[in-house]
Amino acid sequence: MADLSKITCIEDLRVIAKRRVPRMFYDYADSGSYTESTYRANSEDFQRIKLRQRVAVNLEGRTTRTLMVGQEAAMPVAIAPTGLTGMQHADGEILGARAAKAFGVPFTLSTMSICSLEDVSRHAGPGFWFQVYVMRDRDFIERLIDRAKAAGVSALQLTLDLQILGQRHKDIKNGLSTPPKPTVANLLNLATKPRWCLGMLGTQRRSFGNIVGHAKGVGDLSSLSSWTAEQFDPQLNWRDVEWIKKRWGGKLILKGIMDAEDARLAVASGADALIVSNHGGRQLDGAPSSIHALPAIVEAVGKDIEVWMDGGIRGGQDVLKAWALGARGTLIGRSFLYGLGAFGEAGVTRALQIIQKELDVTMAFCGHTDIHRVDRSILLPGTYPV
Repeated sequence: MADLSKITCIEDLRVIAKRRVPRMFYDYADSGSYTESTYRANSEDFQRIKLRQRVAVNLEGRTTRTLMVGQEAAMPVAIAPTGLTGMQHADGEILGARAAKAFGVPFTLSTMSICSLEDVSRHAGPGFWFQVYVMRDRDFIERLIDRAKAAGVSALQLTLDLQILGQRHKDIKNGLSTPPKPTVANLLNLATKPRWCLGMLGTQRRSFGNIVGHAKGVGDLSSLSSWTAEQFDPQLNWRDVEWIKKRWGGKLILKGIMDAEDARLAVASGADALIVSNHGGRQLDGAPSSIHALPAIVEAVGKDIEVWMDGGIRGGQDVLKAWALGARGTLIGRSFLYGLGAFGEAGVTRALQIIQKELDVTMAFCGHTDIHRVDRSILLPGTYPV
């Protein structure tokens, strides 16, 4: 068993994951669309924000605990929905849900997961969320929502920014498929990933568990690719949000808001929270970073709805900066996937530990002991977007 105490930052996990995960799946997670400028800006813009150090403050009794849509969280962090998680590591969604439950943060399962809702529900904690798209097959979406209810999902995330798919050059060049096509290049790459291959041999979960066998005409992988290409609905509009909210009936979170006008429409829809998100830089390249877009959206609607953000979070300092700028929750995708790809469940736990410790220590150096007392006064004026 590896000594994970020597893993001190998310970058350590990324380096190991890149070595252990097949190229097409590592690249799927760790890439953006077109020039990847928005993908890079998501993390680089955090680094431009500077903190005010304070001293001679009693730092005993610190806490990072909070609520996200009324659900307890050990810190204002949830695991984001990420497609193909079970291809980063065998049974990846189950391992991620178990780690999140033990740590005390919410876990979000993607519609495009490898492990099914039913599989993951047996391992998830009370903060078990599910992400859904609006697809042309409304009957499938209705049944998917009903399955989420039956699986004990406590909040639904509706992704709004994937009506059409942004072009990710690496996926095209790698010939991304699930499972990998047995080309010479893929077989040579898989030969260098024995740990991953052994894991996959030991599980039956190698397909899209929420779709195959549930969507009409999708009984196996041969029909899946054409189904997904046809199913994302370019006609998505706010009436669809109203329909899903009514069908679901529980806590609803809208993901993919990058504009104050859309944020006001999200409030009008009756959603419980919105996520400032550019899909990790995987959709509209050339869009601003999430942290740059956050303050204007908080200013527009922050009193009327919970505002969260994702994109570029690689440590606890990023979480603290987002909180200071008004986000009442953050979500991690790549940071979680790096841990999963590197060490499975233990790697996810280590990623969460790294983020929480950095959040706690940075909050203390800024003179605070309770996350709820932190505001933008901890930031140096002129270094953050307004």
